[in-house]
Amino acid sequence: MFSKLGQTVAITLNLLAPVISKTVHPSSFAASKAIDVAAISSASEKLKQVPAHATYSLSIKDHKDKSTIHSDWASFAEGSAFVFKADMDTDCDGLDYKCDGNADGQPLTNWGALSAFEVPFIVIPQRFLEANPKAIPGNNVAAVICNNKMFYGILGDTNGNDPQVTGEASWLLARSCFPEDNLTGNKGHDQIDVTYILFTGDEAVLPPSAINEHYITDFTKLQSMGNHLTASLMKNLGIKPLDNTGSPPPPKDDGSHDGKQDDDFVLPDVPPDNIDDPTNNSNDNDNQGGSDDSSDRPGSDSGTNHEDNDDVDSSAANGTTPRSLALFIAVLTFLLLL
Repeated sequence: MFSKLGQTVAITLNLLAPVISKTVHPSSFAASKAIDVAAISSASEKLKQVPAHATYSLSIKDHKDKSTIHSDWASFAEGSAFVFKADMDTDCDGLDYKCDGNADGQPLTNWGALSAFEVPFIVIPQRFLEANPKAIPGNNVAAVICNNKMFYGILGDTNGNDPQVTGEASWLLARSCFPEDNLTGNKGHDQIDVTYILFTGDEAVLPPSAINEHYITDFTKLQSMGNHLTASLMKNLGIKPLDNTGSPPPPKDDGSHDGKQDDDFVLPDVPPDNIDDPTNNSNDNDNQGGSDDSSDRPGSDSGTNHEDNDDVDSSAANGTTPRSLALFIAVLTFLLLL
């Protein structure tokens, strides 16, 4: 009896492995509300400096539309970055390369085998990476402006097609940007309205303590670094931070103008949490894994009540059954083994 029960448990766990897959809520890697996303987006429209090997097609099938990487912001002492505007195709290379529609997926990414379902990452052309090895050594933090929102991710993979193309992001990041579009491995966001900001230098690299070969294990670190780098970029561009309501804070009077307010704002420390959801505890819950084993995937099923209900569920990514069928599968397996 106990032997049969053990077999039942083992088989049930195998059947339920994809069903009980974790989810990563977009708030885990969203930018602080103090970041003036609109102002950064507007400033990016004025970029003109073009480094070597910087222009690429957006599609391997249609070479008419192209995207150019700009380096105007790459010389800053802090918050330096390469910037480009493109569309957003869905990349599933790595651990989840068999995602829906990803017929030509590869099991590895450049610095491991990242989970496209659970890691927000962007992809750049291999040729541009090779031309800038010191500036972008890999796992660099990136800020992505999409759908009037900003999310943080990492540089996780490159595109080596012939021709090489740009404008790609992981399943998780793409679906977080455009949750209503049902993006898949062969269905992307076609409009050229996504701004990619790839921070440069060793200080922009997510440390090994926050990432392993499959997962980001510390989303708090990703948000903290993203907010700090973006705040530094804003300071370089003369962009004022917003307050918690999304509006510019009042000027600060430091007493040096006879009671008159200063002309400039003081750049505050940008909090690492997502202010949009004050009840979100994703920064200190299951989103922080720590093991390469799939049973320890970082995700958020902690019972936090997100009213927008926009979890990006990896169980939906490969066509598996929803969690509501888990009990049914367990009972059915047990009955079959009686």
